[in-house]
Amino acid sequence: MNAIETLVGELGRLPGIGRKTAQRLTYHILKGSRDDARRLARAIDRLASEVRLCGACGNLSDMDPCEFCRSPRRDAGQLCVVEEASDIPAIENSGNFGGLYHVLGGRLSPLDGVGPEDLNIRGLLRRIDDPVREVIIATNASVEGEATATYLQRLLASSADVRITRLARGLPVGGDLEYADGVTIAEAFAGRREM
Repeated sequence: MNAIETLVGELGRLPGIGRKTAQRLTYHILKGSRDDARRLARAIDRLASEVRLCGACGNLSDMDPCEFCRSPRRDAGQLCVVEEASDIPAIENSGNFGGLYHVLGGRLSPLDGVGPEDLNIRGLLRRIDDPVREVIIATNASVEGEATATYLQRLLASSADVRITRLARGLPVGGDLEYADGVTIAEAFAGRREM
């Protein structure tokens, strides 16, 4: 396979990128300067070599602990549980949350063979102690996200003495947090409910 087809194939593996878009991106890169292409390649290489999971929350970061876990300005009494690290920027952009995060690394999906042992649930249970007053479950409004939220609610209710809330239904069913706008996320936080 030649270099063009190799890059088209690799770009086509990205979510939301079909073959036509992968071809357009490849030819756009080729039309640019060699310096631009090399800068892109270095950025991807740096991403692959420097970014890792935060040992505390599971967020993706080039520092351990991540910027949120290190910050003394964050409210350690609130813990927002998300499916993926890609959900955090959407919540941060809403400007309505100043606590800490916990990344599960996915959601329960028995049909896909994803069970509780495949998620960062043990890490969550280790973090639920004295400073945590509230756990906000911010899984996506999908069937799997709801199943994950229900599982966590039952698990936490039986093992921890904390307030457990769920984001309100301002988020569309079947939608992902990373695609929601800040106002929608702000409304979901404002209307969160007990579980």
